Amino acid sequence: MPLTPAEIAATPDHFLHSFEGADAVIVPMDRAAYARSIFLDARISPARDGAARVGAARLAEVAPPPRTTAWIFHVAHCGSTLLARALEAISPGLVLREPMALRQLAFAPDAERLGLVLAMLSRRYGGVEPTLIKANVPVNALLPAIAAADPAAPAVLLYLGLDDYALAVLRSPQHRGWVRDIAARFAGVAPGANDAECLAALWLWQMRAFAATLAALPQACTLDAERFYADPAATLAALAPRLGRQADPARIAEVADGALFSTYSKRPGLAFSNAARLERRAALQRELAGELAQVRTAAQRAAPDLADLEARMGAAEV
Repeated sequence: MPLTPAEIAATPDHFLHSFEGADAVIVPMDRAAYARSIFLDARISPARDGAARVGAARLAEVAPPPRTTAWIFHVAHCGSTLLARALEAISPGLVLREPMALRQLAFAPDAERLGLVLAMLSRRYGGVEPTLIKANVPVNALLPAIAAADPAAPAVLLYLGLDDYALAVLRSPQHRGWVRDIAARFAGVAPGANDAECLAALWLWQMRAFAATLAALPQACTLDAERFYADPAATLAALAPRLGRQADPARIAEVADGALFSTYSKRPGLAFSNAARLERRAALQRELAGELAQVRTAAQRAAPDLADLEARMGAAEV
């Protein structure tokens, strides 16, 4: 017998994955399925076969009142997946990485559907820890609406300084294509802009969004990804309570010294460490020296308040 909308809304075991036309796509999940799903988009790993569809409007009528949710907002290629998985490993609260429905709404905003998605994502498996959502970059366009929906939400705004960001996202043709596409869609980049101009515009768009979010969400803080990479245990100990998570020192030390930090967070079978990242970063710094200067020039030209933006991010560090 098909599940009723009320049954779907009652538990995180029925995950609102995405929208197709007037319908919400519901995927069967459980705690183990959420944990092994590195991302909740097309790469989701369901508890079993049997996705269902239900009218989105009907589901909205019976959705539970949204509960306060914790958030990781980020600029991409800055360790957000690693951070989300580490927080998941140290505490029992539910962690949702890059829900597809949120990303869809970033490209096609809909206030009613956003309310439904926020309510469905906020459900918990019991206990007192809020569900933690790791968004993706397009969702930064929804920050004003998300903040308005729950001004008490705890959040971390994970970022990289301008030069570090350039090194992280200009390192391959694939990454550069992503920068050009997202900058054109969200950062108002004019046709014909070069990669340095696109990168600067994308970083500035996100820093301005984060600065506004700090004003709208009193419980929000920032985190420079380089600080997280350099000392994950201390960072997790400081950040976890801010997000409503447990912060047992022994468990944090175990996670920070374990396999999670010696493998690639998006592909757990692939060896990768901060030392390897720093080696790659040093090589890119030499290779991209000229383009890094172009990035900073483009940012200075576009944002006379560049130094102030950088200072505001640092002043709100966890």
